[in-house]
Amino acid sequence: MDGLRGKFQQFLMTWLEKFAPEQAELALDGIILVWLALFTIFVHYFLHGLVFGFVTKMLNKAKGNWQDLLLTHKLFQRIAFVIQAIVLQVQAGLWFAEDGSILKVITVVTDQWILLFSLLIFFSFLDFLEKLAYSKIKEMRFPLRGVLQTAKLISSIFVAVLAVSLLMGKSPLILLSGLGALSAVLMLIFKDPILGLVAGIQLSANEMLSVGDWLEMPKYGADGDVIDIGLTTVKVRNWDKTITSIPTYALISDSFKNWRGMSESGGRRIKRSLLIDTSSIRFLDEAMIQRLRKAELLGGYLEEKTKIIEQENSKKQLDMSLTINGRRLTNIGTFRRYLLSFLESHPNIHQHMTLLVRQLSPTTDGLPIEIYAFTNTTKWNEYEDIQADIFDHVFAILTEFDLRVHESPTGHDIRVLRAATEPNKAPAMQSSASAELTE
Repeated sequence: MDGLRGKFQQFLMTWLEKFAPEQAELALDGIILVWLALFTIFVHYFLHGLVFGFVTKMLNKAKGNWQDLLLTHKLFQRIAFVIQAIVLQVQAGLWFAEDGSILKVITVVTDQWILLFSLLIFFSFLDFLEKLAYSKIKEMRFPLRGVLQTAKLISSIFVAVLAVSLLMGKSPLILLSGLGALSAVLMLIFKDPILGLVAGIQLSANEMLSVGDWLEMPKYGADGDVIDIGLTTVKVRNWDKTITSIPTYALISDSFKNWRGMSESGGRRIKRSLLIDTSSIRFLDEAMIQRLRKAELLGGYLEEKTKIIEQENSKKQLDMSLTINGRRLTNIGTFRRYLLSFLESHPNIHQHMTLLVRQLSPTTDGLPIEIYAFTNTTKWNEYEDIQADIFDHVFAILTEFDLRVHESPTGHDIRVLRAATEPNKAPAMQSSASAELTE
């Protein structure tokens, strides 16, 4: 083969010397370069057209998830570019002399080409692994994206060092030995990736955060689902559909709230109070006790409670005509007991979690009665519906206990009160206002 190639080159050289003896060698190099260009174009269309088309058809027939991911990340196209560069370098070595400048230039260019697309092939393979992992595992606890980005960063530095060493014709070890003096500069440049990598490892080791968790971090205005944990940033899709980016290391240095525990527990907390007007609190009279005994959730309680109170009062032989003597039922206490029974019988309240109806310290706005319970679902819309239905019922049955909700007076209340206390002044004010308008 070498003899045939040499004879062909000799034939071209002899033919060119007949027309341009002085430019024969230059013309021969030009012809070879044109041949190499045409051959490279042929290889390009052969690999990208025929071979890649055949591979695409085979993968599409398989109709698998990983086959689609291979096509998505351009892995085969980049492999084809590496093959093109290798073929070009081999062809150039066959046609040009080893000590020739043209071969050296082609070798340098193809070496850089091979390094670049080899790096891109590695990136495509890592992207393929990432997408495949996230498609197979719904809840990824390990910060895979951050680790893969770290691998990309390290491989990029290694390829850059190797590329420079090839251009300089020196060993990569010489360049790597010189990086020790630049370690401080490199630490400054890659501060965020290094901190992000350490933070990602800590987040993974301690299971502090994963994609899909509900994260709340008021310092950065984040309140929503984690959609990406990268090497340097964590992306959160807020409930208003905006995206907040948080430095990964900030999740280690600052505090944040992860609602994953709520989701995994199967219950979501209701912690809401209503303010009772203290002037409406009173003892229950006999008529009201008899009426409330008809309530399904209070009949048994009132029957038992009244017996206990009557027995204690009879033992002490107190004068029950005075309300401050003895024990008595109150409307607020009975109301609390009703709420507790109501929640214990509610089909959407988790009965194996904390369930309280408690009285908080009174304020100028009234006496707070707080409901502390958990729904048996963590879905936001269902949770809000359950909570709203409970308090709809609570507000509606307050009048059955002769209780009122505390409300601050509004401007309308003041006007009504003034009109009621000064009935003769209101028409006079209206007539004076009409006179001013007429003028």
